[in-house]
Amino acid sequence: MAHAVNKEADALLDKKFKVLDHGFVRLVDYMGSDEAIVQAARVSYGKGTKKVSEDRGLIRYLMRHKHTTPFEMVEFKFHVKLPIFVARQWIRHRSANVNEYSGRYSVMKEEFYLPEPQDIRYQSQVNKQGRSDEEVPDELKHQLLDYLKSSQTEAFENYMEFVDKGLARELARINLPLSLYTEWYWKIDLHNLFHFLRLRMDPHAQYEFQQYAKVMAKIVRTVCPMAFEAFMDYSVNALYFSGTELKILKKTLLAGDFDLETLIKQGLSKREATEFLEKLGKIREI
Repeated sequence: MAHAVNKEADALLDKKFKVLDHGFVRLVDYMGSDEAIVQAARVSYGKGTKKVSEDRGLIRYLMRHKHTTPFEMVEFKFHVKLPIFVARQWIRHRSANVNEYSGRYSVMKEEFYLPEPQDIRYQSQVNKQGRSDEEVPDELKHQLLDYLKSSQTEAFENYMEFVDKGLARELARINLPLSLYTEWYWKIDLHNLFHFLRLRMDPHAQYEFQQYAKVMAKIVRTVCPMAFEAFMDYSVNALYFSGTELKILKKTLLAGDFDLETLIKQGLSKREATEFLEKLGKIREI
């Protein structure tokens, strides 16, 4: 197969997509497309896969049945500028290659993240990691923003003072706050990128992190539209039930009148409808 040409994806290369106040996401390079996923799958399955009617159907089958290897044939390399507190969460995704801007070699830039007033919220009483939807008085919002600005300015001025006096940059930097921006190159395959996006686009993820994930999702959708569609259908917008939960749902599910023609009219393909009926059959056996 010749190298795939995706004009829409190529138009995104080196374009900076603004995120937060000073951050951005830039697609540096990509390898592969929906065609690469299909090509890899058909090599794996052999001649029998020639019976698959279309690429979209095969990609959806792979996603639906968690055949993840073909999605690893597509790779993305991003240049990202982000606050350090977001980077510290981001780096937990250990399935990528990363090279970060070094404060040991280079002088850090005076760029700090400040939240927008409407994004300042109280601590959630339900989610110990996140914010509530409760509105914060303007006075308290301004108090926090003034504190952030003054402490950021003081920390950076002290940092530059020690740099200018010739102290080692690796020492001068150690008291800089997490709100400081850093940059890195981040390369990852599509399978692991989908896992990353599913977690970080979720409403329970930190707001600032969600903004990066949403921008990256738009880029992925342009490069691999069929794979992204399947990802949204079978991962992001899907629900999974435990054995106990299925037992609870059993009576309700089996009370419905399901047949192949009805399911196809509801938007499922013939293959998807057949698999759905097979799942109902398994529920009957629980």
